[in-house]
Amino acid sequence: MTDRVDINRLLGEMRTLKSQTQVFQRPQINGDMGINRGLNNLQMDTQNKVPSFGDLMTKAINNVNEVQQKSSAMATAYEKGVDGVDITDVMIASQKASVSFQAMVQVRNKLVEAYKDVMSMPI
Repeated sequence: MTDRVDINRLLGEMRTLKSQTQVFQRPQINGDMGINRGLNNLQMDTQNKVPSFGDLMTKAINNVNEVQQKSSAMATAYEKGVDGVDITDVMIASQKASVSFQAMVQVRNKLVEAYKDVMSMPI
């Protein structure tokens, strides 16, 4: 017996990943449609119609935290023997959490490096 991938779940995950990546793209004005859907919950600068840097960073950190919490909850459910929690799903969630955390650490490192560069500039 072969396990098949649930297409609806896979499409849902792909849409979630797409919306998460759209947060970091520059907003596009689409006639009457307004700004990208991925930027709906962010505060906008009224003149430029772009989210503030702090809002983008807060949203990114919250997304990483959410992915880690889901991974932990899924691992705990698997350990308890909850029906419907497969080891492959647990491992995928764990890897997603790991990759997202590593990416956030790299962003932090680049920000610290950029800050040091700016602070070491002569006036």
